[in-house]
Amino acid sequence: MVTEAKSVLPRIGAHTPTSGGMAKRSIEYALATGSEAIQVFASNPRGWAMPDSNPEADAAFKAKTDEHDIEAYVHAPFLINLGSPTPSTYENSLASTAYSLKRGREIGAHGVVIHTGSAVDENHVDSAWKQINKGMMPILKKLTDEDPWLLLEPTAGQGQSLVKKLSDLTKYFEALEWHPKVGVCLDTCHVFAAGHDIKSKGGMTQTLDLLVELVGIERIQLIHANDSMDVCGALKDRHQNIGKGEIGAQPFEELLAHPAVQNAPLILETPGQEPEHGPEVALLKKMRAKVSK
Repeated sequence: MVTEAKSVLPRIGAHTPTSGGMAKRSIEYALATGSEAIQVFASNPRGWAMPDSNPEADAAFKAKTDEHDIEAYVHAPFLINLGSPTPSTYENSLASTAYSLKRGREIGAHGVVIHTGSAVDENHVDSAWKQINKGMMPILKKLTDEDPWLLLEPTAGQGQSLVKKLSDLTKYFEALEWHPKVGVCLDTCHVFAAGHDIKSKGGMTQTLDLLVELVGIERIQLIHANDSMDVCGALKDRHQNIGKGEIGAQPFEELLAHPAVQNAPLILETPGQEPEHGPEVALLKKMRAKVSK
């Protein structure tokens, strides 16, 4: 018996606060904003601390996400830089990445996002790729089907960024030996800041086509849906609310129409909280409904 293929639409949601507990605050936030997918910090995003797990709290969070059919993602600490020439930063980055993957598994997250980082010194670039391979492969080889994806998020291209343009992603995947649990989180503000003109007509489609060509559609696992305060190529990571920045609203409709994002939720990381994110989630859902007709 042949069944008709079901049209898949990307989930839409926002990064949620965790103060007061993920099972309470994060889920309340999701419900208040109409989020079908959420992103959380599992530890201090600006520190190296790795708190002990709380199995009871983790179970409560998983029960709530199951009850409300919400997909969860973890954003690892911003300090992680696997390409750093500073030994302590490199070692802490490895430990924090491993910890974030562990926490992702414990709360039932689908993916864990890390920034692709920087070599800091132009003379360290070759060494950066080697140390990423040496340090990360033992971590990746321990992952099972029960573990979340490790999602690489290209940054805004500033300084000695290891991924200045999307084409540099192949170097990162080569360093990680194209491990099957490694995917991509595309941040629209970052890619715009790095010089990919997603604002122009067809620009978003062209950029997503390039990403599919580079890494394969199955590795595109998450989208950070952010407008930008700055112009294309500014190399500045400053997020703005959808339709209120330099990218504008229309390219997000183009994004939602692309087959590459059918299984990649859109997560807002824009300014504000419930009062701002609720209408933004609704706006993206309206676009999704329009392109799915």
